[in-house]
Amino acid sequence: MTRKIGIEVSIAAAKAAALANVDVVAAYPITPQTHIIEHLAEIIAQGELDAEYIPVESEHSAISACLGASAAGARTFTATASQGLALMHEILFIASSMRLPLVMAVANRAVSGPINIWADHSDIMPQRDTGWIQVFAENGQEVFDLILQSFKVSEDHGVLLPVMVNMDGFCLSHVIEPICLLTKDQVDSFLPQMNPKRFLDPKNPRTMGPFGFQNIYTEVKKQQEEALLQAGKAFSRVWNEFEEKFKRKYNAVETYKTGDADIIVLTMGSVAETARSAVDEMRNSGKKVGLATIRLWRPLPVDELVSALKNAKKIVVLDRMLTPGGQGGPVGLEIRSIFYSRPKRPVILDYVAGLGGREINKSVFKEMVRRSETSGEQPRNFTHLDVRLS
Repeated sequence: MTRKIGIEVSIAAAKAAALANVDVVAAYPITPQTHIIEHLAEIIAQGELDAEYIPVESEHSAISACLGASAAGARTFTATASQGLALMHEILFIASSMRLPLVMAVANRAVSGPINIWADHSDIMPQRDTGWIQVFAENGQEVFDLILQSFKVSEDHGVLLPVMVNMDGFCLSHVIEPICLLTKDQVDSFLPQMNPKRFLDPKNPRTMGPFGFQNIYTEVKKQQEEALLQAGKAFSRVWNEFEEKFKRKYNAVETYKTGDADIIVLTMGSVAETARSAVDEMRNSGKKVGLATIRLWRPLPVDELVSALKNAKKIVVLDRMLTPGGQGGPVGLEIRSIFYSRPKRPVILDYVAGLGGREINKSVFKEMVRRSETSGEQPRNFTHLDVRLS
């Protein structure tokens, strides 16, 4: 029977990986991810999960060990954050190009400098083009569910790509929430055993990841891209099955009061719950404001975003990373590209807020909407102190 208990989100993430019956966990501790891996290590040490735990000397080694485990046919899991994710960067491309299924939880955190351990999206956005499937959780329940769902999508023979499950550091990772935990039997009914399509086997030698000459490199990248696009369809199928079994519905883009909205706020991650409350208060004051939240970041759900945003007069994008010297934040740039050539194009305003864990409360969203009512389109705006430099 499903149990709802108050539990730290990081612990729930570890329990999801354990319920998925992972074979190998390789990781290196870094704030605010550490609780996930610590708890998994305890589960394995206590004999509750028959898996190999590999304590490595760096995040670069962690992801490298995960590649080896996945290539050998093992269901593989890891977790990281911030500088640790940056240290993995060169290996991330190899995981996706070799079509290795594995799941990694990322407790999103600001990247130095200055040294900062709090949540923003400056660690994940530089990984946008690594070829990984990337999803964002709004709350602890979504973290638990998305990890289970991600294994199923990652191991789909039409996909075979690694997945990052993103949760905002501290705002989610260290928060205790009521979460419905599935039983082992329930998870087993949803997630089949690992069935690798190809793997390294001494009895059947093969080469994986060899040198690629000019005459095949583009073809490999094209296949990788097609697989990534298929991942969006795979997630839709998995989300439908999950809803049928467990009555929790997921979409690539979630909407709230967007039907008649003149202004739609667009967010990712845990701030969506705060934004929803702000929308309610603005609605009560007579403003036609709605909310759209991106859950699936890669592959970018273009059709779903167009459907959610097409009737808005203005789109107010919240970016939690600054793109230095660019023309807006990463999410804002994507939304502009989607609507650039469409005949009915809303005004798109991109706001940078919440850097380094600075609070994003209802007043921030109200201020963004207030400015959008009087502002023409600008590539980048700031909230709070408007970054007054001295």
